[in-house]
Amino acid sequence: MPTLADVVDLLHSWYPPATADSFDAVGLVAGDPEAEVSRVMFAVDPTIEVAREAVEWGADLLVVHHPLFLTPVSSVAATTPKGRTLHTLTAGGCALLTAHTNADQAESGVSESLALALGLRDLSPIRTAASGALEKIVVFAPVESADAVRVALADAGAGRLGDYDSCSWSTTGEGRFRPLDGASPAIGQVGELEVVEEVRVEVVVPRGRRTAVVRALLAAHPYEEPAFDVVPLADPGLAQTGTGRIGTVDETTLERFAAHVAGVLPATAHGVRVAGEPDRPVRRVAVCGGAGDFLLDELVRSDVDVFLTSDLRHHRAGEFLEHGGPALVDVAHWAAEWTWLPVVEGRVRAEMGDRVDTRVSTLCTDPWKFRH
Repeated sequence: MPTLADVVDLLHSWYPPATADSFDAVGLVAGDPEAEVSRVMFAVDPTIEVAREAVEWGADLLVVHHPLFLTPVSSVAATTPKGRTLHTLTAGGCALLTAHTNADQAESGVSESLALALGLRDLSPIRTAASGALEKIVVFAPVESADAVRVALADAGAGRLGDYDSCSWSTTGEGRFRPLDGASPAIGQVGELEVVEEVRVEVVVPRGRRTAVVRALLAAHPYEEPAFDVVPLADPGLAQTGTGRIGTVDETTLERFAAHVAGVLPATAHGVRVAGEPDRPVRRVAVCGGAGDFLLDELVRSDVDVFLTSDLRHHRAGEFLEHGGPALVDVAHWAAEWTWLPVVEGRVRAEMGDRVDTRVSTLCTDPWKFRH
C-alpha cells in the first residue's frame, strides 16, 4: 500500500509546486507522510461538507484545487470555519493536499481538462509558461583539457536538455595570448606570444546554477585566467504548459456552442451566460479554468471566436466587446474547474492501479444556490 509521501510525490511530479504563482499556497496541508493511503478523494473546494464526505467515505487523502489557507490565519481552532474543516479531516485520519495554480497551467491540468471536456482539438496555451531561465556558458580550453572541463560543467549541472545530460557543442580554433610580468602561465613563457590549439565548448545552464557552474569551470580549467562567456537566452515559447488553452471545434454557432457547454459542464444556478450574437460562427475557442479576465487584453485582437471562462466583471466584459473581440461565455467557477477532477483521478488510477480506491466528489460547492 502506498504511503502519503508516495501519493504526494506522484501528484507533485505532474503539478510541481514550484510552478505555482507566488501568492499561492499549494502542497501538503495536513497529514503524516509515512501514513498509508488506500482511499483518495478529489474535490474543488475544501468546504466542511466536502471534508465530511471524505471522512464518511473513509478517505485517507483529500486532494482539492482551491487552498484551505490561501490567506494567513491566526487560529485553526474548530471554532473557525477553516479550523472546523481541518479538524474534521484530521480527526477522521484524512490528509489534505492542494494543487491550485500549479494544476492550472500543467498538461492534464485544469484548463486543459476543461478544453478536452468541451471537445477542443489541437490545443496550445493562451500564454505559454516560461520554460525556465537558461543561459549559455562558452569556454575556451586547450584540446587536451577539454574533456575534463566538459565533465566538470556537467557535474555542476550544466548541459541538461529535457531527458538528456552532458550536452555540449564544441569546435576547435586557435587561441592567442601573451603572458605579462606577474603571470604564471600553464602554457607559454612570460613576454612571449603563444598560439594554442583550443576547443570552444558551449553548454546551457539554468540561471540558478550559474555560480556553481562557473566555479566548477574555473577549478577544472588549466589556465590561470580562462576565457569564458555567460550569455542570457530568450525563452523560445515552445512549452506545452501555460495559462489557459486555445483549440478548435467543428464550425458551429455561438448559440449552439453555448448549449453544448451547458450540456457538458455540471449544472449550477449560475448557468451559462453569453455575450455575443447567437449566430456568430465559432471555430477557434479559448478557455481558462477559474477567473480568466486577466487574459482579455491578450485575446481582444486574436483569431479566437469565443473565450470561455468564469467570474467576468461587468466593465471589463463590456469594454472587451466594444473593441470587437471574441464573444464571451461566462460559466460557474466551480463547474469549469470540476472537469479536472476525473482527469487527475484517472491518472492516479492508471499509475497506482488497485492499490488505492479513488472517488470524485460530485457535491456542488459553487456558492450560488438559486436564482429567480
